[in-house]
Amino acid sequence: MPKSAGVRFSTAALLCMGLAGAHAHAQGNYEIQVYGSETVAPRSLMVEVHSNFTPKGQKYLIEGVLPTNHQEHETLELTEGLTSWSEIGFYVFTSEQAGYGTQWVGDHIRPRVRAPDSWHLPVGLSLSTEIGYQRAVYSPDTWTWEIRPIIDKTLGRWYFAVNPALERTWHGPDIRQGVGFAPGAKIGYDFSRKVSGGLEYYADYGRLGAFDALHTQQQQIFAVTDLNVSPKWEINMGVGVGPTAGTDHLIVKGILGRRFDWGRHSSVE
Repeated sequence: MPKSAGVRFSTAALLCMGLAGAHAHAQGNYEIQVYGSETVAPRSLMVEVHSNFTPKGQKYLIEGVLPTNHQEHETLELTEGLTSWSEIGFYVFTSEQAGYGTQWVGDHIRPRVRAPDSWHLPVGLSLSTEIGYQRAVYSPDTWTWEIRPIIDKTLGRWYFAVNPALERTWHGPDIRQGVGFAPGAKIGYDFSRKVSGGLEYYADYGRLGAFDALHTQQQQIFAVTDLNVSPKWEINMGVGVGPTAGTDHLIVKGILGRRFDWGRHSSVE
């Protein structure tokens, strides 16, 4: 093969690799969490910091969107309990990366309701909706909306949760995609009263009814540990791998949360 042809071939290969991972730089790796059905008690504020680092991710600048490789994400989540069955959450996303410094990424707001205990359902059930903005250098789809049903169940030491989320872009190239399907799931086991371990799964299959090809889908599997040190604290740590071309291939995450009670309410410590 002539040298010039080899150069053209290598360039084309790199471009194809970048396009194959085009979804990777738009991944929502800021708040990596499978939701449980419980809501924050009224007159309580849950403050969480989500920390995520990508040791192995997308390495190329594609259509003005920054690569995810070696990005550090710090997200502040504030969740206020409204009633015994509702809450509202607010997120501030930030990113730090060599050569780009620390940047504000965007904000989301998330109201959520759950089935009251008086319904006596056999599973926990709640519904979250989230709308927000992200800067175009971090996601070409700047305005997005999500509706997330949440179903969970505790059976002895086992815990199961499923979040079959639906997503919609309101401004950006994926607005033509319509409604996308982005499920999440968790299975956990209590090794002791304070230590739990398990697996979390996150995906973005693409448009509902016409999923993307497997290699361009986002697929992530995390091995996680939860430390149940106190009802006031939330501690979650995990390492995730992405087996598809459309996914960041290695992510380390952590969640540290603290609940603050600012008034009298009926919940039991």
